Amino acid sequence: MRLSLAILYFLLRLAGLLPLRLLHGLGALLGRVMWWSGGKLRHHTEVNLALVHTQFDAQERQRTARRTLLETGKSITEIAKIWGAGPERALALVRDVDGEALFREALTSQRGLIVAAPHLGCWELLNFWLCSRTDLAIVYRPPRHVALEPLLLKARGALKPEQVRAEGAGVRTLYKRLQAGGVVGILPDQQPKQGDGEFAPFFGVPALTMVLVSRLAQRTGATVLFAFAERLPQGRGFRLRFRAAPAGIASEDLHTAVTALNRGVEDCVNLAFEQYQWHYKRFQFRPEPDSPNPYWRG
Repeated sequence: MRLSLAILYFLLRLAGLLPLRLLHGLGALLGRVMWWSGGKLRHHTEVNLALVHTQFDAQERQRTARRTLLETGKSITEIAKIWGAGPERALALVRDVDGEALFREALTSQRGLIVAAPHLGCWELLNFWLCSRTDLAIVYRPPRHVALEPLLLKARGALKPEQVRAEGAGVRTLYKRLQAGGVVGILPDQQPKQGDGEFAPFFGVPALTMVLVSRLAQRTGATVLFAFAERLPQGRGFRLRFRAAPAGIASEDLHTAVTALNRGVEDCVNLAFEQYQWHYKRFQFRPEPDSPNPYWRG
């Protein structure tokens, strides 16, 4: 297995030599294959858009779903450029940083900073950029295929962030880091296990939502910023965007807090709607236990 991972990493490095425009072209081709094959990714994307994109008719949702899968394909192939080319070459792809003053102000305050990075655009590039500016701890969930975890740790650890598992000991590490004025990166739209989250609206649809970000902010007084790396057209690179968190994200009322969290994710998604990970089964769990799973094909 170690040999297989070594070969996979070598191929990743090799693919990282390709121009980003070519990789995005290959990704768009992959997205077309995903669309025409009619598999799970297309089905999940269509279900999600039917739930949240109610202001558009079926044809417009179909067009949006197709464009979304093209972006999904790009998000897969561009990883070769981010992980395979090395941090310096990856960071050279950042063309602009929108809202950087918010980030600098939060660092200067030394109150601690939580960067909430949705599954939008290229979040792995955002990780490198943050690591190049400050010491960072990132929260991760081990992959389903356990054998891949060493590869992920190696690829994400090129600039030596502290990689913390989303579990008891790891959460305590996050509290300590924030209380000391440090910086933590979290994917705020990762669906928690049933019983570990709180239902709150996401684009008007109840979604089981993590409570970790809000609890960390409430108990440590840390600033919360939302951020993502927007993919620019024609392989021109990426624009990083930072946004202030909506009011109430650190509220003692948990429902108010996670509603604000989802609203912060929505604000980011609306800036690059088709670059969001719409194939993720975000609404798998329903508030009513007897409600059918919307992704079930029957």
